[in-house]
Amino acid sequence: MLNPRPIKQMEKQPSSLLWHGVFVLMLLLAVFGIYKAVQSVDYTWRWERIPQYIVYQAQQNSYAEFDGTVVAENGALVLQDDLDATHRQTIAATGSNLSEGDTVFRGDVLDTQLKWTPGPIAFGIWVTIKLSLVAGIFAILLGTLAGLARLSPNPALRNLAGCYVELIRGTPLLVQIFIVYFFIGTVLNLDRFTAGVAALAVFTGAYVAEIVRAGIDSIHKGQMEAGRSLGLTSAQTMRYIILPQAFKRVLPPLAGQFINLIKDSSLVSVISITDLTKAGREVVSSTFSPFEVWFTVALLYLVLTGTLSFLVRRLEVKYARSN
Repeated sequence: MLNPRPIKQMEKQPSSLLWHGVFVLMLLLAVFGIYKAVQSVDYTWRWERIPQYIVYQAQQNSYAEFDGTVVAENGALVLQDDLDATHRQTIAATGSNLSEGDTVFRGDVLDTQLKWTPGPIAFGIWVTIKLSLVAGIFAILLGTLAGLARLSPNPALRNLAGCYVELIRGTPLLVQIFIVYFFIGTVLNLDRFTAGVAALAVFTGAYVAEIVRAGIDSIHKGQMEAGRSLGLTSAQTMRYIILPQAFKRVLPPLAGQFINLIKDSSLVSVISITDLTKAGREVVSSTFSPFEVWFTVALLYLVLTGTLSFLVRRLEVKYARSN
């Protein structure tokens, strides 16, 4: 008679609620630690100064284009030209101290309106986004070509791409920005923005090249042979079969590289491009509130990189469903 095998009871896994509680507790401890650190610093916080450097209401004046008299027309005030009664200029219903019968001379203020205007920090965000987007597009093109060249059977292309990758990855980005702007930019007469885009694109392209190369290498060689057996050329097989599969695999590391690109774009402030970092320095010099400004700048960078991470996760889910 066979002895029955002992039945091992499965270990009970802690509930997800418990682990969520641990996570919340860790967050509370982190917040408490930050609070105690803030209390230990002899510093007067002035957060009310920050919003006006992000967006503010600016006065926009409307000026008289000619000499005339204020008249009423259909319940509204208009400025009528003294020389030509048919020539009129509308006066806003609000923001004006004029009344019917007033005489106005050319260049006088007719009305004043409050208009929401982006501050230096908002302008810096826009420059950072534009800089990162343009540099990212060129980095993808350059990196894809360099990655394909790294796998080329042509020794000249392979060695050239290898030298590019090793040279760029082996030197600091800050040094490359200086070289591109002060040397190459002077020779080619490049403006600051173009030089910044070029330096970031070349730097990021080297890392994209290695990501693309690794992604293509991860695809089984039988895929190329299958494409060739169907009558496709090597280029067509790479374009329609290999690259689409490789792109799905390299999407996470590519996303990480472009997150680094957004953060690395802060270095272009050394060549006087008013990105988010340089805008933060300018605000600090005018407000003398370094902690508030740099915490705000860090939060805005976090929003940019977090948004990119969210979009990439959505792409990953989309491609996972398509499989």
